[in-house]
Amino acid sequence: MPPFIVAIFLLSLSSLASAANFTHVFEWNDLEFEWPSEESRTKALEDGTYKPEIIYPRYMAVYGSRIFLSLKKNDGVPVSLVSFPTSSATSAPPKLTPFPSLDIHLNESEKCNMINRAEGLQVDSVGRLWVLDWGNSLFNCSAKLWIVNLNNNETELIHQFSFTGQMHDLVIDETPNGTFAYIARWSDVNIVVFSLERNESWIVDTPGVEVLSIAMSPKVERRQLYLGELYSDELYSISVAALRNGTRTANPEFIGKWTGTPYRMLVDNHGTLFAAILSENYASSWNTSQPFKEQRFHEVAELDYVWSFTFALDQNGTLWMTEFDKAKTPKLRIVKESLECSGSCPKNGTA
Repeated sequence: MPPFIVAIFLLSLSSLASAANFTHVFEWNDLEFEWPSEESRTKALEDGTYKPEIIYPRYMAVYGSRIFLSLKKNDGVPVSLVSFPTSSATSAPPKLTPFPSLDIHLNESEKCNMINRAEGLQVDSVGRLWVLDWGNSLFNCSAKLWIVNLNNNETELIHQFSFTGQMHDLVIDETPNGTFAYIARWSDVNIVVFSLERNESWIVDTPGVEVLSIAMSPKVERRQLYLGELYSDELYSISVAALRNGTRTANPEFIGKWTGTPYRMLVDNHGTLFAAILSENYASSWNTSQPFKEQRFHEVAELDYVWSFTFALDQNGTLWMTEFDKAKTPKLRIVKESLECSGSCPKNGTA
């Protein structure tokens, strides 16, 4: 094949890889918190407790007219959970508002009663934000699960786990017999199961699989939990039914291999699994109703960061994504695309 034809062919593949029809929402050159006063901001800048240049997004959730982000807890980032509107009347990107309040993040007198380090985020069907919190090993504060009612911003529940740290991501399983959360931690050969009605949590071993990322299929009656392995390209699944029944060991079933390590996964209402790949400039997908086959659905040229993307689904079936590169301008973009389709959906399950 002549070289110029090869080049055209490769260019067409690149275009297909980024074929998702995303709409631009916001972009930031610098991310800024909303402070009570300019004096408090100036003081935080001067004493080094606030360094806006190192604010990096980690996880995202969307509910109604608000977006929620958890932030990497670097020294100089005093708040690890923020919110901002999904739209703005001005062209300027919104500032990041500490959520649910600034005091909950800066409660120095009661370290274990504050949000120490927010990680995975999910919103349930009745409008409650579920937040994983690493806790603080220095002050012997255990990891926590916060459940906040987004209709009044009141905290409904704080569940204390039996361990500190290593929180990563979660999914929420709402059934007629109760609501459960399945939680992935860093580098552990297990997952954590939490029962809302009983306010209890327990460890479920996943022999041979160090779970990193987690996602769940949409069908309640045959629901599957998908597990991505730490420092591995392998994808596994386990049946959710056994987890609901209290099993303490679940043997993961191998599904296939990605082109890299997925650090964040999500399944839409049509059964398409989306995966953000560690240290890569693309995100991939797989139609779970078919044999495993990875497809790139979004790619950003020259995007260079270990955690370039995160994403969330809202209640209307819209996929929201962040694109982040700490060395580029703009540093952070938020885009969205509706995944709902009338009639029949495309074969790959995306709109």
